[in-house]
Amino acid sequence: MSRASFRRLVVVLTATVGVAACGADAVAPLPVQPPGPTRSAPTPSAIVAAPATPAPTGSPARPPPPTSEPPGAAPPRPATTRGTPRTTPPPTAATPACQGAVRYDLPLAETEVELLTSLCFATGAVLRIQGIGPGLVTVDRPELVSQQYEAGVVDIRFVRTGTVAVTIPQEGREHTITVVVR
Repeated sequence: MSRASFRRLVVVLTATVGVAACGADAVAPLPVQPPGPTRSAPTPSAIVAAPATPAPTGSPARPPPPTSEPPGAAPPRPATTRGTPRTTPPPTAATPACQGAVRYDLPLAETEVELLTSLCFATGAVLRIQGIGPGLVTVDRPELVSQQYEAGVVDIRFVRTGTVAVTIPQEGREHTITVVVR
């Protein structure tokens, strides 16, 4: 190793130690091109780090975050978006409190209906109640749903927005599920 390369290495290591002691505000040093007779792209051995400022007293020393980029690489530019962002989701999109236009299976043999008191769906969702006889499931607002029965399965499609009370008889009791349709 030549004497000049050794000095550059010492400067880079000194700057790295100085940056590691900067605390939470530490940033990677910027590369500096050494003065020379011509201006050309610096080679990796010609890159020398700028000296860092000493850390304030009392701040813990933290190493800089690891990077996969070579020293002196420009940070990525922030992505730009065009157009106006939507402030409200479309009617069929799901939200944390309300599901979208999905099929919700309700197998009565496996579900404790007493614990299910309310649901929220988007228009177009289907509540599929499995394991019940014909004509037993009722709704209080038939103009908001399309109801169909076949082979022990009741499909209730919610076709308009509003609130529908779905009543399911089970074990001699009637259980009501309030369904909000948005």
